[in-house]
Amino acid sequence: MITILKRINQLAKKEKEVGLTEIEKIEQTDLRKEYLQIFRGSIKSILLNATIYDPHGDDITPEKLKKEQAQIVQQ
Repeated sequence: MITILKRINQLAKKEKEVGLTEIEKIEQTDLRKEYLQIFRGSIKSILLNATIYDPHGDDITPEKLKKEQAQIVQQ
């Protein structure tokens, strides 16, 4: 993921300075899509392993999240 981010930043810098070729624009778009896919997967993984509590210690995890967590446990 770090190498993807470095390349995205290189292309962004080049785009600001001199512009990108069509091939570089396509590469930039593909890299951004790949990065977002990895990022979203990471966030989803974190959320699926989370439980939310209120100040009184009561579990207030949303039902939708609980259902998804239960599906993972069943697999």
